[in-house]
Amino acid sequence: MRVRFWGVRGSIPTPLSSVQIQNRIAAVVQRITARDVVSADSREKFLASLPEWLFGTVGGNTACVEVENANGDCIILDAGSGLRELGADIDRREGFENGKTYHIIFSHFHWDHIQGLPFFNQAYKTNNRIIFYSTNPDFENILSAQMTHPYFPIPMLGPGGFGAAMKFIYLDPDTTKFRIGTSVVGWYRVNHPGGCTAYSIQEKGKKIIYCTDTEISRDNFEQNEENRSFFGNADILIIDAQYTVSEASRKKGWGHSAFSLAVDFALFWQIKKLVFFHHEPRYSDKKLYTLKQSAEWHRGASGNNLEIEIAQEGLDLIV
Repeated sequence: MRVRFWGVRGSIPTPLSSVQIQNRIAAVVQRITARDVVSADSREKFLASLPEWLFGTVGGNTACVEVENANGDCIILDAGSGLRELGADIDRREGFENGKTYHIIFSHFHWDHIQGLPFFNQAYKTNNRIIFYSTNPDFENILSAQMTHPYFPIPMLGPGGFGAAMKFIYLDPDTTKFRIGTSVVGWYRVNHPGGCTAYSIQEKGKKIIYCTDTEISRDNFEQNEENRSFFGNADILIIDAQYTVSEASRKKGWGHSAFSLAVDFALFWQIKKLVFFHHEPRYSDKKLYTLKQSAEWHRGASGNNLEIEIAQEGLDLIV
C-alpha cells in the first residue's frame, strides 16, 4: 500500500505568510558561507544541510490522506482542503478524463474535514464514480448542505451539481469491517466532541491506521479484544498529536492529544511507524520539528525503535 499526504493541519488552513517566508530567507542567508557558493555541487550540499523546518514546509492544508492499494483503488481519508491538491495531482498523473472510482471515507464532519469536497475536480466529471462512506446515517444530507445557498454557488446534488455517479454507504455499527478491492477496512469510535471514527486499512498482512481528531484516553490502552484487533501491531499509525502536554491539560475535552501521549500509545500497541497528524494551526514548522525531536527523546527512554514522522504535504510512504 502507498500512503500520500495532501493535507495535514487541523482546524483551519494555515498558508505561510509573507513575513514567515521573509524570515526563512533571512535565516538561510545567515547560514551561507563563501565555500557554500563556489560551485553547483557546494550549493546543493548547502541546501541539503538545511534543517527540514527551514528548507520546505509541512504545509497548510487541512486533513486529506490518500491510500492506494495493490488493486490500484484510490481510498481517500477525509476531504479537507488538501483534497483540492489531490484532485489536481490526479489530473496530472492520470489525465483529465481518467474515468475512475474514488472511495472517500469520512472520520467526521467538522469543517476542516469536508471543506475541500466542493473543489475536488474529479467530482464534476461524468465518467467518474465516487463512493462515500461514514458511520453517520445522515451524512449525505450533511455533505450536500455545505454546498447549498448561501454557502456555495454550485449544489452537490441535482442539476448543475457533481457530474460523477455517487453512492453513499452508511457503515452500520453492527458491522465493523468492509472491503475495498484487495483491502479490508475496519473502524473504531474515538473520543472527540460530536464523535469521530478512526479507520484501519489492511492488505497482505500490512496495516495502516488513520486516527485523527482523538483525545487518547485510558480506555484506549485497555487490553481488550476490540482494542487489540484495531490497534495492535500496525505498520503505520497516523494520529492526532496537536498539543504539547501543557496545552492538552488546559484543553481537556477539546478532542485532541498531546504528542508525548501519542508516543506512549504507539509504544503500548507496538506500532512500527508513528506519524504525527492534525497539526496545531498556530505552530510553525520549526516548532513542529522541535516537537518531533522531543518525541524522539521521549521514545528513547523506552529503548524502542519506533519510527516517528511529522506528517507533511507530499510525504509518500510505502508499506
